[in-house]
Amino acid sequence: MNKTPPPPLPPYLNLDPEASAAKLPDPIGTTRFAKAAAFCAKGREDLARRGYAPDGAKRLRKFSIWEITKYLIPVAPAHLRRVLKANPDLPQGEGEGGSKWFTLEEVLALRQHFASEGVSTKEYLPYRPKGLPAKVVSVANFKGGVGKTSTAAHLAMSAALDGYKVLVIDLDSQGSMTSILGGQVADEWQTVFPLIAKDYAKAVQAENQVRAASGQAEIALDETLQESLKVSSRDVIQKTHWPNIDLIGAQLNLYWAEFQIPVWRMGLRSWPLWDGLTNFLHDEGVLDEYDVVFLDTPPALGYLTINALAAADILLVPLGASFLEFDSTGRFFDMLYTTFASIEDGENAAQRAAGLPEIKFEWDVVRAIVTRFDASQQTDMANVIQAYFGDFMNAYRQDYTALVGQAGEQVNGIYEADYREFNRDTYVRGRETFDRTYAEFKQLLIGSWWRDAQLGGEQNG
Repeated sequence: MNKTPPPPLPPYLNLDPEASAAKLPDPIGTTRFAKAAAFCAKGREDLARRGYAPDGAKRLRKFSIWEITKYLIPVAPAHLRRVLKANPDLPQGEGEGGSKWFTLEEVLALRQHFASEGVSTKEYLPYRPKGLPAKVVSVANFKGGVGKTSTAAHLAMSAALDGYKVLVIDLDSQGSMTSILGGQVADEWQTVFPLIAKDYAKAVQAENQVRAASGQAEIALDETLQESLKVSSRDVIQKTHWPNIDLIGAQLNLYWAEFQIPVWRMGLRSWPLWDGLTNFLHDEGVLDEYDVVFLDTPPALGYLTINALAAADILLVPLGASFLEFDSTGRFFDMLYTTFASIEDGENAAQRAAGLPEIKFEWDVVRAIVTRFDASQQTDMANVIQAYFGDFMNAYRQDYTALVGQAGEQVNGIYEADYREFNRDTYVRGRETFDRTYAEFKQLLIGSWWRDAQLGGEQNG
């Protein structure tokens, strides 16, 4: 009679310490980190080039008549072909017969043509009231891996396809957004760092004028601050492979801003460190040159994130439908309250004493967005989150699809993916999840603009 063998032991029992020690490497010094970083840098470059052209530059793919008429311009394919035939001066695309492909620049030109010549009841160009500044959108949460960069990138691309002119500012020293948009950033002087330094330097100059008039010693401007005064936003804004998306990129050295900003604040207590980003967007006319500015923040409530939140008109908070992400996001909102309420309390005591108006932080709208949603496993948890966050929640939950995963492997946004590489249904389903997120965001955007326009009319009337 055969005996039944005993069940195998768990893999963590009966381990031999001596054999385990034999598998260990020699003790690791700091130089090994440099070697690992060098390997990662090479691998990162190799992987990033999957979404790049052979010369190393990213290229935006072309768009077919099927895509243009289904997603971008509300006309029938046959009507578009008739318009092209009747207007040989319009972009004619590449290809023969019905299989024509157009660059996004050409699509934007077609949009303009239909806006001036087409049916007045159709939306060929997105709503944008004249005379009002761009809306600033901050995508933030201090938990990593919740989809901040993916959400910001896809909303920026959606807005660009919709016809808006977009600026993306990468505030995360990891630079993931910069990689997605093909940005090249050599050092911190090609990031927002010199612009925030410039804001502090200008505040020091103003303070020094007061001190000079009263015979007090002036605050010294070091070489970094003097150089920052020569930098404008145009020096750091770069074009991308999207004709209507520009970028202020990020790289590792941007993290030094987190250490430098509090040092500057200690040097001049009256400098509002949270306004550095806001000031250059307003003072240098950036908000007049773009329609929407997206701020991609680091996964921490540091000084760069505080600047992004203070500058924002619309705050989007991505999170997954899990207890830990719900809990973390609740703590994020608590930290926002503590941070900005304490700034208001501290500053307004001085403002009242000086007979000046009080400061108040306000946002047009705040929305939490459930990302990477799996309806088969997460519906109950998502419903709980929806119940507790209430009107802070987006109604639509952003599904995770095969299209999202494959696009991420190629360092592309899903709108950059060529639908011919997918099953048509997979592409349509994958695109729909981001289209619906954009649709809900666009409602917030145009609603905020419309309300501003009405308020402006009331104040002028």
